[in-house]
Amino acid sequence: QVQLVESGGGLVQAGGSLRLSCAASGRPFNSYVMGWFRQTPGKEREFVAAISGTGASTKYADSVKGRFTISRDNAKNTVYLQMDSLKPEDTAVYYCAAGRLYSQARSSYDYWGQGTQVTVSS
Repeated sequence: QVQLVESGGGLVQAGGSLRLSCAASGRPFNSYVMGWFRQTPGKEREFVAAISGTGASTKYADSVKGRFTISRDNAKNTVYLQMDSLKPEDTAVYYCAAGRLYSQARSSYDYWGQGTQVTVSS
C-alpha cells in the first residue's frame, strides 16, 4: 500500500510558476513509476508527466512539454512537478499517482493522491 499527499497548489497569474510536491509513504518509493495527472470539471483525468523509478526517464504530455518538469528525490520519498510559463488552460486539480508501468495510461497507476487545485488567472 502507498499513500500519496500532494501540496503546493494555489492561485497564480499567467506566465507565473508553481511547484507541486507529492510525498509518498508505504512500500519502497523507488520501485514505483510516479505520474502527474490533471482534471477539470466535466473532463476526463489526463496525463501530464511521468518519471521512472530511478528518475532516469521522463515523459510529458505535448501540452506541457518545455514548460513543466517532473523530478523525484527517492531519499525523501517525494516527486515534484515544476510548472513554469503557466497558462489559464493549465487550471485543474492535479493528482500524483504511483504505479508499476512506465505509462501515460491512468489504468497503469494503482495509487492516487487526493489532488491539489491549481488556478491560473489571465
